[in-house]
Formats: sequence, C-alpha cells, structure tokens
Amino acid sequence: MEGTAHSERISEEDKFHRFMKKIENGEKIEADDWMPDEYRHTLIKLISMHGISEIMGALPEKEWVPKAPTLRRKLGIMAKVQDEMGHGQILLRVTEDLLVPLGKNRSDIMEDLFSGDLKFHNVFHMEAPTWADAGIIGWLVDGAAIITQTNMLGASYGPYARALQRICAEEVFHAQHGESIILAMTEGTKEQKKMVQDSFNRWWHPLLMFFGPASADTTGTSKQDVTIKYKIRTKTNEQLRQDFFTKYIPRALSIGLKLPDETMKFDEAAGKWIYRQPDWEEFKQIVKNKGPKSQDRLRLRKLAYENNSWVLEAIKTENQKAQ
Repeated sequence: MEGTAHSERISEEDKFHRFMKKIENGEKIEADDWMPDEYRHTLIKLISMHGISEIMGALPEKEWVPKAPTLRRKLGIMAKVQDEMGHGQILLRVTEDLLVPLGKNRSDIMEDLFSGDLKFHNVFHMEAPTWADAGIIGWLVDGAAIITQTNMLGASYGPYARALQRICAEEVFHAQHGESIILAMTEGTKEQKKMVQDSFNRWWHPLLMFFGPASADTTGTSKQDVTIKYKIRTKTNEQLRQDFFTKYIPRALSIGLKLPDETMKFDEAAGKWIYRQPDWEEFKQIVKNKGPKSQDRLRLRKLAYENNSWVLEAIKTENQKAQ
C-alpha cells in the first residue's frame, strides 16, 4: 500500500512537471487537458469575473441609450452595449468548460454573482450621471481593459486566449467610440468642457483602482503572482497601471483636461509615473458590492435573469426530449 501511494504521488508530480514544461514551451492548455486544481480555479475566478464584468459593464451605458444626444450616438452606444453582452456570453461559455469536471454550470456562476461570491469589476459599481460619463467609460475604462486584456492575448489557456483575440479587436472600436464623444465635447461649449472635466475627476480613482493593488495581500501572497506563474498574463498590476498612464495621460492633457492629482509627474530617473494612491479600503468595500450603484445593478441583473429563466427551462426540456 505504501509503495502504491508513493507511485501515485510521483505520478501527480510528473503530471505537474509536464504541465509546467508545456506552458514554458509556449504550448496551449485546452479544456480537456490535465491541469492542477490551482490553475483551474484561478482560470474560473478570472474568466467568470471578466465575463460577468462585461455584462455588468453594459448596464451603466445601457442607461444612456434612450438619452443619447443624437440618433448616430444612440446607434453607436446600442451597438457597444450589444458587443459587451456578447463578450460576456463568450467568456461564460469558456468558463463553463472549466466547471464541467466540478459538476457545475453557468447557472452556478449567476448564483455566485447574486450571493456575492463572484465579484464584478470595481468600475461598474459607479454612477454614470452625464453623457460625458458614457464617453469616459468608452475611452478610458475600455482603454484600461484593452491594456489588461492584450497582456493576456498569449495566455497559456488556449480557449481564453482565442476569445480575447475577438474581444480585444472589438474593444478597440469601443475605445474609439468613447474618444470621439469626449473630443466632440471638449471642442464644444464651456458647459460641455466642464462636464468632461467633472466626469474625468469622478472616474479618476476608479481608473486607478481598475488594475488592482500593487502589493500582495495580508497573507503574503498575491493573485497576480499566480496568474504570472502560470503564464496567464505577463505583467503585474502596477506595470499595467503604468502602461495606462503612459498611453493616456499625454492624451488627456493634449485635449485640455487637468489631472485630478496635482502631485502626478513622470520620474525620468525611475522611468515611472509618480501618483497619489487611491483609497484601497474604499476599493475593498466596492468589490464587496458596497459601491454607489452595486445593489441597483445587481438587482437589475437578477430581475432579468429570473424573468428569462423560462428560456433555460425550455432549452433543458427540449434537450431531454431529444435524448
């Protein structure tokens, strides 16, 4: 018995060694490949959060579909909302394949969202009270998402990497759509320019928080370290935040926006941006669904899920008949 247990332990170690070697060689892991539990659970948490965030992220912009200032803008933001919902469906389908060996499915993802076990991105807990907010979301929030997601285009998990190819391509159009709104407003009236500046100020801290804290958590470990270890991504939270600053701070200044952080500057010697940290305690509260619009957005999502549950039941019934 002791020899059998020893051989099984070696066998698991060998599987892990082959798995890591495959990743190191740049090969892709597929849904039916052997993978360590840590890798599977990391992917489930990351991709389900990404998928749910795409869906929840459509809600603040959806509010502006009937209020968009022109028909062209209305059609543009409707198309963007449709894309975001589609991204969410693609990502939840990718997650579903990872859940099958655990005896779970997409319904479990939604239940985890409603129970608070599954988080959605901090920026989508925030209010979007003006048309400028719709522009800032498209330009800077989607811009931040592009920086994060392009960092994972080479992810070791094949289905996620392939899904991101399509999603990132469409997000580029979303960012251009948002930028066009902001450019039009900054070239407009004083009231429009002030509206953009107010929105920029309002979204500054959520944008800083977008990439997550730079340091490890209180246990001394970091979720970002795990994703880097398994080559799901290559850069840390702070590196991604610095990339965002480098790309967007010059653009913001070029259109006349004032930075909400008067201490911010680029340190040539250190080769990085110096900035005032946001309130990370506030961040923790937001991701616990205690943000300004957290409960409203969750309530809307739950209502839509419950009202359309008959569709899932109809599909299940038809599948059972077919079997």
